[in-house]
Amino acid sequence: MILSFHPIIEADQNIIVAGRQPDDSDLRAIEQADAVIVSQGCSEALYRMVRQNCNYVFPNLDVRFDYPGKSGQIDLFGQLGIAHPKTRSFASLSAFEQDPTPVVFPAVVKLDWGGQGETVFKVTDSRELAEALERAAAFELSDQRGFMIQQYIPCGQRSLRVVVIGTRILSYWRLQRISGRFGTSVAGGADIVHRADPEYQDAARAVARNFCAQTGLQLAGFDFIFSKHDRGTGPIEPLMLEINYYFGRVGLGGSDAYYRILEEQVDKWLAGLGFNRPDSLWPAGRV
Repeated sequence: MILSFHPIIEADQNIIVAGRQPDDSDLRAIEQADAVIVSQGCSEALYRMVRQNCNYVFPNLDVRFDYPGKSGQIDLFGQLGIAHPKTRSFASLSAFEQDPTPVVFPAVVKLDWGGQGETVFKVTDSRELAEALERAAAFELSDQRGFMIQQYIPCGQRSLRVVVIGTRILSYWRLQRISGRFGTSVAGGADIVHRADPEYQDAARAVARNFCAQTGLQLAGFDFIFSKHDRGTGPIEPLMLEINYYFGRVGLGGSDAYYRILEEQVDKWLAGLGFNRPDSLWPAGRV
């Protein structure tokens, strides 16, 4: 029996847990399942319940919960030897104040949560650093703690998004065309470019593929940058910035295209285990 907690992916049994914690009835269903499908926004409580009571779950999101927050990702990058900008993590503002190591400007301050670049700030001097730390202090009042100070890498105002969906790996550039604006999120005005510099895309996809092989991760958007000073001077070195477990779909062709790939990958994963899902109810020809 195939069990799905995903609101789109149909299976033999379908359960929606949005807005509530998993309960005993969910546990009984999981225990009876041969394989379980969870959603991109799966809670840690549900994910842990599934992992402890079923041998097969898609997608594998172990590292999302084992290494939480951006600081947890940095720890994981270090353990796996993944190239990334030099980073110092702080559990609180007081931890930073007790650290005598000077900040080298320009630098990037990242709060330990947030997306679309909303909690990432470039700081060029002590005044801008103080302003960024004031924001961190304000979040601490609501018990949202933790931030990091990261080496600033000039990257030509572009970053590469690599999306992993099962065994599919897709990539595209996000190019900030507004001169002087920091950040390359689409929400922040960046354009999507698919075909530029394929050798750089290949190098980053290889890093993402190796990362997923080591960790088992099956669904994520990776952000990479390349130092503009290194272009043409030696081997290509992608620098991993972070992993996004929630990511935009515009660069993939929209939500319909994303769900089509996701459904295809779920079926491929199940077939590899010797299981079959009921005929999809996804409308033919939507993509």
